[in-house]
Amino acid sequence: MIDPVLLLGLALAAGAPLALSPTPTALAAALAAAALRQRAGRAALAVAAAALVVGGLRARALLDGAGALHEGAAALLQPPARCEVTCAVVASPVVIGAGARPGAAARPGGAAERPGGAAERPGGAAERPGEAAHAHDGEAEAPDGEAPAARIDVEIAGGTCGGRPLARPLRARLYGAPRDLARGDRLEVVVDLAPIHLFRNEGLRDATAAIARSGIVASGTIVDARRTYEARSIGAAVDRARAFVRGRIEATFHPEAAALGRALVLGETDLAPEDQDAFRESGLAHLLAVSGTHLVLAVAGFAAALRAILVRVDPIAARWDAGRITAALCVPAAWLYADFAGGGGSAMRAAAMLSCAMGARLLGLRPVGVRSFALSLAGAAAVDPLVACDLSFGLSAAATAGLLWLQRPLAALLVPREPPGGDGGDGGDGAFGGDRADGVPTVASPRALARKLLAPLATTLAAMFGCAPLLLLNGETFPLLGVAANVVAAPIGELAALPFCLAHAVLSWCPPVERGCALVGSGALLAVRAVARASADTGLVLRLPEPTPAQLAALAAALALAWAAERRAGRLAALAAGAAAWLLLEGVAVRAGAPRGVLRVSVLDVGQGDAILIDLPEGGAMLVDAGGFVGSPVDPGARVIRPLLRSRRRARLDAVVLSHPHPDHFGGLPAVVEAVEVGELWDTGQGEAEGAGPVYRKLLADLRRRGVPIARPAALCGRPRALSGATIEVLAPCPELHPDRGANDNSFVLRITHGARSALLVGDAEHEAEEALVARYGAALRADLLKVGHHGSRTSTGAALLAAVDPAVAAVSCGVRNRFGHPSPEVLSRLSARGVAVARMDRGGALVWETDGERVLWSRPGQPPGPAPDRPGRPASLRLDVP
Repeated sequence: MIDPVLLLGLALAAGAPLALSPTPTALAAALAAAALRQRAGRAALAVAAAALVVGGLRARALLDGAGALHEGAAALLQPPARCEVTCAVVASPVVIGAGARPGAAARPGGAAERPGGAAERPGGAAERPGEAAHAHDGEAEAPDGEAPAARIDVEIAGGTCGGRPLARPLRARLYGAPRDLARGDRLEVVVDLAPIHLFRNEGLRDATAAIARSGIVASGTIVDARRTYEARSIGAAVDRARAFVRGRIEATFHPEAAALGRALVLGETDLAPEDQDAFRESGLAHLLAVSGTHLVLAVAGFAAALRAILVRVDPIAARWDAGRITAALCVPAAWLYADFAGGGGSAMRAAAMLSCAMGARLLGLRPVGVRSFALSLAGAAAVDPLVACDLSFGLSAAATAGLLWLQRPLAALLVPREPPGGDGGDGGDGAFGGDRADGVPTVASPRALARKLLAPLATTLAAMFGCAPLLLLNGETFPLLGVAANVVAAPIGELAALPFCLAHAVLSWCPPVERGCALVGSGALLAVRAVARASADTGLVLRLPEPTPAQLAALAAALALAWAAERRAGRLAALAAGAAAWLLLEGVAVRAGAPRGVLRVSVLDVGQGDAILIDLPEGGAMLVDAGGFVGSPVDPGARVIRPLLRSRRRARLDAVVLSHPHPDHFGGLPAVVEAVEVGELWDTGQGEAEGAGPVYRKLLADLRRRGVPIARPAALCGRPRALSGATIEVLAPCPELHPDRGANDNSFVLRITHGARSALLVGDAEHEAEEALVARYGAALRADLLKVGHHGSRTSTGAALLAAVDPAVAAVSCGVRNRFGHPSPEVLSRLSARGVAVARMDRGGALVWETDGERVLWSRPGQPPGPAPDRPGRPASLRLDVP
């Protein structure tokens, strides 16, 4: 029979997937229940079903509340402003080391904005890679010679922003804080504050889960801070211990190993970008994550020392069981250490599982791994219905599940069994045999050596197989050399780096020994990094599409069927059925990503910039611009567009169009074009003529080196082009660049037509370019969708252009953190007066507009497609055959 507590834990944890993807999750749960009815019992299944529904409702309520919370913050903090507030620190401060910054950080009032509004400058900018919902302008960089500053999460109790009083408390993530802060400290802060940007795009994961779990709705860079109260709590003591250990690591470790040491001991992931990529692509990132191994080693050391003391105290040893006393004290020790190590999901889950095992020992029971695992799942999901959205928790749980259920079968498959009567020359347990009765050492047989080598391989494979679906869900590549890299690096990390780094944390009272531990720990960490880099440099990775919710549901159902099967043939049949369903659903995903017979225009939410992905009627695709932020560590190409292309199974773009050479349009292009095949690049050429900076120059040089044609206005103007079933007309700058105009008014203006429907994309064209368009084309500019020029600036979208285009829908590419007042009230008023439906990217996220040539549908993230607004009696779009 299946442990009912395990069913309960899985059902509670599945509440988040049910809230985010109701249909596939519900179907998978129904199939799993049908498969497990013989092994679980009706009562257990009924309780699990109720837990799933309750967990889903709780998760949905949290997500809806987070959305409302963010909308309130956006209304309160738009435009971004300088705030004078009082606040309290609510989470452990994290020091942002110099190695973590991909580029120069932006200080308040920092990096220059390009003409035309190239960057968002709220004093904090777009989100840090790996933090799904938080946006800032780059971490505040300490002046030369000073230690890096800290990142803090705070609860703002009151104050003013831009002269406006804060009507209610809110949580924010602040950069540039003093390093000596701790939880509970109260501050008076001057900060440039703005709402976080969520990057809401259909096909990408819901970023509101991060808000629901943390409550953080704003971020920014501290200008000035003064502590008004120093906390005296357990949490504050833990934070000050973290600060002390952090200082000792920085003082005694090799400089190149210090960031690795902080990651291993404190859970601070501020590695240099090249190291982050190397550990991810080699499959070794888990060696630097605070996991169950860390917890077991730390708590086991504490338990061994404590028990050794207790058994030597006669009054205690005579009256009580030293083992039970040790188990009781190990429970709070596990939670304290998990908190000290950063309080991540993996550490907290491991602390819960270890607490269950110690609780069993305290009660005189034998700890059972499956029951402890089940209780840790159930407890975490009961406290946090969205715990499944925590990647570290998910990977930890998946790896543990792999070890519990896959390690033994894999070991039986891979490790040769010892034949009856022993293994001949294997006289002992060691890798080199043992001693004969006469004292002569023996040498292990090949079979014994194979067992020694293959047993760790089985363990590594079990953990990797367990984590594989989550790794595919959260990364573009799967490491082909991951197993080999783990076999080499895991012993170094777990037998040398981890114990010496943990010992170093408590040896400051003995400097010589502390330095010795730092030396050995640094060497082991650098050896692990060398393995990660060597593995990543081979480039042997498997690029796989992101699993869809339906595919993950099919996998879950197949595993449940295999779990329920009593015979091997039944298990194999269930897994084969799951594989077939996966492939069938992959075909569905490919078709959905490249629909035939429709023109689909996705105006993406990339912040204060433009990015438009266009699916063409015959299966091709083109990209117009790719967003970007000046001075920001966030790359919208890597953060938004590449994941979206991956989810749509797109490996080729027939055309990439750079409307004009400003960073908020080309900043994300390098990350995009390096990951896909590019048919051609359309570029006005003004960037080369006037110099648009090193990113632009490198983009063109890389594409030329790959043999990608670069088309300029002279080759594109004058006649419509047929591209994958759509008609594309370049209307400006024609017949070539206008040397007396700026880059905005030299933007490419494109009209894309399918059947009787058209979309007009005008880049950042302003009044001068608009007047020229109206004078040349007049009513022939008519289109159903207008991408509003220059992010809705008052210098664009004049009355004459609107009258000529007469759009039914207008899309405004602007960011929630922009401080330029985009979109302008004047533009919104003109659009409203003409009855145009407005889709703003800063409110509601991306717009998907699609047509089969007659009917038009539109949708926003989280909403099903519905009929788009239309103009009754609209004439069919005209093709512009002009010289």
